[in-house]
Formats: sequence, C-alpha cells, structure tokens
Amino acid sequence: MAAGNIIAVNRKARHEYFVLETFEAGIELVGTEVKSIRQGGVNLKDSWCGVDDGELYIKGMHISPYDKGNIFNKDPFRVRKLLMHKREIMRLYGKIKQDGLTLIPLSLYFKNSNVKVELGLCKGKQLHDKRDDMAKRDAKREMDRAMKQRLKG
Repeated sequence: MAAGNIIAVNRKARHEYFVLETFEAGIELVGTEVKSIRQGGVNLKDSWCGVDDGELYIKGMHISPYDKGNIFNKDPFRVRKLLMHKREIMRLYGKIKQDGLTLIPLSLYFKNSNVKVELGLCKGKQLHDKRDDMAKRDAKREMDRAMKQRLKG
C-alpha cells in the first residue's frame, strides 16, 4: 500500500503480529515535525493506535525535535491524531473491541506532499509462531545460498 517515498518501517510489527488487514491514514503534524521527518528523525518501534471519543490517535511514535527549530518544537512522544473517515474508524473500533485485535503502524511515507501512515489490523503471535517464521526464513536463506554456490561452480 505504501506507494510514495517510504520514511520509516516498523520491522518489529511483522515479527510480533499477524497482519490481517492494512489501511492508509493521514496524520496531523506541525511544521517542525514534518521537517524532522524529512531528515529521517522518526521511530515507529513501540507505537500503537487507539480510538478515543470516536477519533483515532497514534501513541508512542517518536519524532525527534527539529534541530533548527526553537520554541515551535513539540514533545517527541506526543499523541498525534490520525485522519480517517468516521465510518472506517468505527469499523476498526468494533474489530478491536470485539475480536481483541490491535492497530499497529506499519510504515510512514510521503504520498505527494502529505505524510501518510500505513496501519495494520493485527493479531499477536505466540512464541511458536515466531519460531516457525524464523525457521522458514533460515531454510529459505540456506536454499538461496546453496543455489548461489551451485550457479557459481
């Protein structure tokens, strides 16, 4: 879904969760935050989304203070509002409450000149699921390595 210039990716999310569905949302930022994002000063590692009073918010996302900013710099961990249609937010809220799913930001990217967030409706992985994924990844790596050696020699 992330079509534009990708700024940041939450790699931990795909390891910790099964991503069932993805959504695109705009994000409400101030000017110095956008400048800091353009410099790559953003971290999605421990961020998550929640619905409060019918509005969607991203929490735990760190945007470094803009180094040339002054009094206009905001708190790096402040709660930021996400922009989606009310109907979509209510649908997500229902899934979160009913099915015990979580909304996790997967990536942050530019689409035209706007900053967008790719959200994933996720279900937590158990330890054995993580081990299965790691075993599959290692097996694929070994097969690729063997094929490369066979093509060389």
